[in-house]
Amino acid sequence: MIKSVIFGTSLALVLAGVASCGGKKQAAAETAPAEATAELSFSTVPFGEETDTAVFAVDSAGYIVIFNGTDTTGWRGYGRENVPTSWHVEDSCLHFVPGSGEDADIIFAHNFTNFDVQFDWKVSEGANSGFFYMGQENKNDEGNLEWLFVSTPEYQILDNANHPDAKLGVDGNRQSASLYDLIPANPQNSKPFGEWNTARVVVNNGKVAHYQNGEKVLEYEMWTPEWVEMLQNSKFNEKELPAAFRLLNDKHPGFFAFQNHGDEVWFKNIRVKNL
Repeated sequence: MIKSVIFGTSLALVLAGVASCGGKKQAAAETAPAEATAELSFSTVPFGEETDTAVFAVDSAGYIVIFNGTDTTGWRGYGRENVPTSWHVEDSCLHFVPGSGEDADIIFAHNFTNFDVQFDWKVSEGANSGFFYMGQENKNDEGNLEWLFVSTPEYQILDNANHPDAKLGVDGNRQSASLYDLIPANPQNSKPFGEWNTARVVVNNGKVAHYQNGEKVLEYEMWTPEWVEMLQNSKFNEKELPAAFRLLNDKHPGFFAFQNHGDEVWFKNIRVKNL
């Protein structure tokens, strides 16, 4: 459920405004006052219905701010009722610190269908992570939780210069902003580890575009013969990963998630507009 409410007075956003994960002050445009709020529903338990709701700020560009920099309302671990303790809210950022607690992917537990989602990310040296969209919580034939990546496309997040995955795959399709193991980001314009990058993913009726640092780097269309062929020629093929092949061909809404890959990563300014 999504409901917008317009207020007569401005609501100050708690974006990455003044504190920016140890960085410099953000430009005034990033801290523009919000003009509205939106109510989003979310699930608090794995496989559960979206029974809880919360009010989120809407920025001046019309994006719902789904991480306010101070708490994790609407977020929980994949297959969990709690936020894994290895994910920390620090300096207005969502910060994964390896070895600091429970390791798990973190999800914003609202199902989106057509959307424009944006966020900023940076990684430590040699780090690997990912952004999942249209995710689902699924069980395998034995009744155990499936790996998240089998149900969702992945926007790759990587230190291209220092992580070996950058040289694997085909034509750089495991480098940052790529559709992981399927389509390479072109141009490859990521910034080095320790510097902020801006990511954007637009999904509209199966048509998808990835952006990195303000440039469109790839586009594709799901659920077409070309999509099926691409999956068959990847690690997600019907023989090696039948669950992924089935779920990636299933039309469904889904949640957003950031991947725990065991490396230190930061995220901020996480916001979405429904299309």
